[in-house]
Amino acid sequence: MTDRDTEELLARSFEADRPRLLRVAYTMTGSLVEAEDCVQEAWLRLRGLDDPAGVRDLAAWLTTTVSRLALDVLSSARARRERYIGTWLPEPLVEAATPDPADRVTLDESVSMALLVVLETLSPAERTAFVLHDVFGVPFPEIAEVVGRTPAAVRQLASRARRHVEDGRPRTPATRAEQDELVQAFTAACQHGDLPGLIALLDPGVVLRGDGGGKAGTLNRIERNAVRVAPMMIGHSRAVGSMDILPAEVNGAPGLVIRSGDGELSVLAFTVDAGLITAIDLIRNPDKLAKIPNLG
Repeated sequence: MTDRDTEELLARSFEADRPRLLRVAYTMTGSLVEAEDCVQEAWLRLRGLDDPAGVRDLAAWLTTTVSRLALDVLSSARARRERYIGTWLPEPLVEAATPDPADRVTLDESVSMALLVVLETLSPAERTAFVLHDVFGVPFPEIAEVVGRTPAAVRQLASRARRHVEDGRPRTPATRAEQDELVQAFTAACQHGDLPGLIALLDPGVVLRGDGGGKAGTLNRIERNAVRVAPMMIGHSRAVGSMDILPAEVNGAPGLVIRSGDGELSVLAFTVDAGLITAIDLIRNPDKLAKIPNLG
């Protein structure tokens, strides 16, 4: 086999594994841009090996390499996020909504906005241990190489992280049909100014988070309580004026993309529990919306 054949085989193997590697890095960092950088850097490091074809378990090598890079990004990002203007939310993954369930790309819970928001409360090492073990099934000894701890210490990290994640997960997750129905009803209530109707869709303790990054107007702080959040959402809908409200898949669940008359974008992600909306995440930072596809 020639060197060219070896490189082509390596490239095909890498490309086949790229979607999984992107999910690993995205779930660890909450940023698609940073995840893509980690995966690209892993490819460059693979090509830089003296004998890349000699890597016995390429998938494991790539997972470890991407995870180390993502951990470095996450550790340095914590300081930046402490200086972030307003609330920091993960970069949303947005796809066009499709009415036919057979045509939907089903994403697992590893990229749900609810999970990613909870993961932000963990230390970088806890987040890495949980994501790699509980989400992607990486053995503790391999994770130990990533975080620089013993396998026993990594097991404890994952256990602590798991408790935090369980506390933040919906207790009674909604079906896809229930999510669709709630988002449609939410949209109608906001458009028609139906305050009682909107309050009825929200959990009494609903949380509203907004991320503008200092580059787009949004909330100054996290808001709670349905009787406060509902008027704010209706007021926001009216303030935007002429706009397009487009159904979308946001991190694997029904959400909305809003395009105002001047072209500014907003993305709404919803968390649903026991038939009610328990959290609304409003992302308006244009840096996080650069990859939003044209939905019509």
